[in-house]
Amino acid sequence: MGPGVAEMEFVERKSEPVIIFMADKTSAGAWNLPLYKIFGDPFNTAGLVIDPSMVEGFCFNILDVREGKSVTLSCPEEAYYLLALIGATNRYMITSVHKRDKEIAAVASTQRLNYIAGRYVGKDDPVMIVRCQSGFPAVGEVLEAFSLPHLVQGWMRGSHNGPLMPVPFYEANPTRFDGPPRVIAAGFQLANGRFIGPHDMFDDPSFDETRKKANDIAEYMRRHGPFQPHRLSLEDMEYTTLPQVLEKLKDRFEKA
Repeated sequence: MGPGVAEMEFVERKSEPVIIFMADKTSAGAWNLPLYKIFGDPFNTAGLVIDPSMVEGFCFNILDVREGKSVTLSCPEEAYYLLALIGATNRYMITSVHKRDKEIAAVASTQRLNYIAGRYVGKDDPVMIVRCQSGFPAVGEVLEAFSLPHLVQGWMRGSHNGPLMPVPFYEANPTRFDGPPRVIAAGFQLANGRFIGPHDMFDDPSFDETRKKANDIAEYMRRHGPFQPHRLSLEDMEYTTLPQVLEKLKDRFEKA
C-alpha cells in the first residue's frame, strides 16, 4: 500500500455530497487530468458556463514534488500556465482546488513513495476527495471526468504507462500485468457530521464502454513490451530497479 493521504476541513452545508476516489497501481499524478476536467474544462463541466456560482472559475494549487515548492493558478485566466505544468504528471501535481473565496473544493494526495524511500518499494496508490453540488460541480460532472481511461504511470513494478480504468468495488482487483491501473469512487452524503454511504459510483453500465476502451488500450500498450512509451522514460525509471541492471554494464561502455 502506498502512503496516499488526503484530508480537508470545511463547514458542512445543508446538503453535502462528497466523492472519495481511490486508485491502485498508479501515482499521484493520475489526478491531474480529471481534476482539470472537473474544475477547469467546460466541455466536461457544464456548470462552469451556466451556473452563476461557478462561472468565475476555480484556483488550483500545484506542487513541484522534486523541488518541494508550490504555486496557485486561477482558471480560466491562467489555464495555459496551469496546463503547462500539470501536463508533466510525474513532477507537477495538483494538491487542492478551491473557489475564489478560498472555500475548499477538492484535495488530492501527492505523496511519492519512491521519493520518500529513495528507491522503488511500491506504487503510491493515491486518493482524492471532491465536494459536489451547490457551487461545486455536480456529481455527474465529477464522474464524467473519468469517462476517458487516460494514461497514467504505474502498472507493473511502477515502471509502465497504462490506462486508468474506473471500476466498481468488486472489480478493484488488478491482475493483468498487475493491472491495468484502476480507480474506484465511493459516494457519501455528509449529514450532521456523519457519513451516509458509501455508494459504489462506478457500478454503472454507462462506464462499460470506458472499461472496454481501457482494455483495448491496455492490449495495445502491452504489445510494446519493454519499449517506450509503455515503459517509462529513463528519468522516471531512476527510482525503479532498472539502475541496478544498468550498473552491471557501466564498465563495458567505450568511447565511440
